[in-house]
Amino acid sequence: MRPDYVDFHTHLDLYPDLARAIAACDRKRVATLAVTTTPKAFERNVELSADSDFVRVGLGLHPQLVADRHLELDLFEKLLPRTRYVGEVGLDRGPAHYRSFELQQSVFGKILRACAQQGDKILSLHSVRATKPVLDMLDEHLPPDRAGVVLHWFTGSKADVRRAVDRGCYFSVNEGMLASDTGMRVMREIPIDRVLTETDGPFVARGDKPVDPGDVGFTVEVIASTIGLSAEATRMQILLNLKRLLNTG
Repeated sequence: MRPDYVDFHTHLDLYPDLARAIAACDRKRVATLAVTTTPKAFERNVELSADSDFVRVGLGLHPQLVADRHLELDLFEKLLPRTRYVGEVGLDRGPAHYRSFELQQSVFGKILRACAQQGDKILSLHSVRATKPVLDMLDEHLPPDRAGVVLHWFTGSKADVRRAVDRGCYFSVNEGMLASDTGMRVMREIPIDRVLTETDGPFVARGDKPVDPGDVGFTVEVIASTIGLSAEATRMQILLNLKRLLNTG
């Protein structure tokens, strides 16, 4: 079945009821990448989404958890052949995680090399305060023809955006990102044919509660108003972008 919307980065297993979250994405016909934060979470996500037409599961090892979970890298490598999708992975050089940055780089490098070796992967990448190191490591370890790359909630400079575009990256944006001046600046610099929507739920809130699974309609409207297209034209462009991404990984 054809999707109506795209949510290419969400943590469905961090909502109170994973099965209901998956069902919500199916009901709304949202092509969804359900990222995981540790390899141990992957199996349950796959099991509960096995009959879903719209939810796919990413195998993740979140950089904020690397200090405590790096020993799960062996499990990650064991599970990698079972999925095309990888996420959430990447680097985080924020104050709370700076001490583990060298370890993060070691783990991320091994993940990128494993993806390059297997090929045909689609990655959703975290790059908080680490845009240059993430792009440097992509250039070093993951040739563009071996995987599709989506930069999640990207906050790099104009030069970083151009560099990422030149190597074929896509960008997933959410309403929390677009509520900030930095996020809007980045949005204006991304070519519309490289934009995907995401919720990053349940970490993005609307009012006093997390945004619902798959609820990207408002994000589509903000993108549309930013670039001067109708919401419908923007929605269709994002679906086309996803199709192109999935055909190039």
